[in-house]
Amino acid sequence: MRTTNGAARHQSKKRVLKDAKGFRGARSKHWRTVITAVMRAERHAFIGRKIKKRDMRSLWITRINIASREQGLSYSRLIAGLSKADIRLDRRQLSELAIHQPDAFVAIVEQAKAALAN
Repeated sequence: MRTTNGAARHQSKKRVLKDAKGFRGARSKHWRTVITAVMRAERHAFIGRKIKKRDMRSLWITRINIASREQGLSYSRLIAGLSKADIRLDRRQLSELAIHQPDAFVAIVEQAKAALAN
């Protein structure tokens, strides 16, 4: 008796058709169209996850810039001062401090200013 990969193929098609659930028309019914639509959707989803990270970093930088300018220091000078003062906080943490704990952020900015002055 010859063996085929019928069960594996069936499972593979089921998975792809499940991913196409909610697509309109042939994009959820016709096999060739489904494959194309799902591959395209997965590609855009992957790219979208990268863009989301990029957008969040941009938002954090904007928030830090606004908060640091209120203290009389631009964003680039703040980052330079932080590196000179050897303060290792990432932009997400700095942004959270600027929003939720302004006193702590002011203290960090003062340390950065002092490091720049030396």
